[in-house]
Amino acid sequence: MASSLRGEVLNLYKNLLYLGREYPEGADYFRSRLKAAFLKNKDVKDPEKIKQLIARGEFVIKELEALYFLRKYRAMKQRYYSDD
Repeated sequence: MASSLRGEVLNLYKNLLYLGREYPEGADYFRSRLKAAFLKNKDVKDPEKIKQLIARGEFVIKELEALYFLRKYRAMKQRYYSDD
């Protein structure tokens, strides 16, 4: 069971790193904050707590996707519609 949770955590980290490349404050800023967040919880052993943390990370992924979608939508809107 621990190995399956380890794989989920690694996939979550990889997905967040990938999404962090487009972060508005920069990829380096995002990477350092992500690493700090994962290192803060590195000693958690309880499988239920790990699952809660994974769920929180998946929520962050959804929020980042929404942020990027909104940013792209605003850019498209500015290109094709005038504010007059």
